[in-house]
Amino acid sequence: MSDIFDTAAVRASGLSTHHALAAALLGRKDILTMTQQAHDAALTPDASGGLSHGERAGLACRMARLNSEEGLAAQFLAMIGSDTVAVQIADPGFTGAADKRLAAILRHTDLVTQDTKGVVAGDIAALTSAGVSEDDIVRLSELVAFVSYQIRLTVGLRLMGEVL
Repeated sequence: MSDIFDTAAVRASGLSTHHALAAALLGRKDILTMTQQAHDAALTPDASGGLSHGERAGLACRMARLNSEEGLAAQFLAMIGSDTVAVQIADPGFTGAADKRLAAILRHTDLVTQDTKGVVAGDIAALTSAGVSEDDIVRLSELVAFVSYQIRLTVGLRLMGEVL
């Protein structure tokens, strides 16, 4: 990506080429470019496994909303398209109770998003018993870890931008 100001984190932070931080951001172009590459790999991988691109975007949107990060939430929501289940997933109030597997994924995502230290081995076992494959547990963990990072990066950029 040649324009770091078009990366998801920088767009959601509200910073632009005219901001006082622009030169500093350009000096860290490599990190912002790699962050966008990780974004694309986490949300739209070539092989999505048991988590579709829409589900991934819905989970990312849900996490952003749980963190009151509406700029990123809007970007993730736009990635969903017409996937009605993914739109439901994006709503933190949706439990997915009608689908045991989906309910377990949502519960786990919410838990890790809101109380990382509260996650125990039994939480992974709950995913497995709900029919989530080990490979998809890894995929989910990668997505949650990346989105958590991206939210923190976006918030950090925004806060730095507010003081300058």
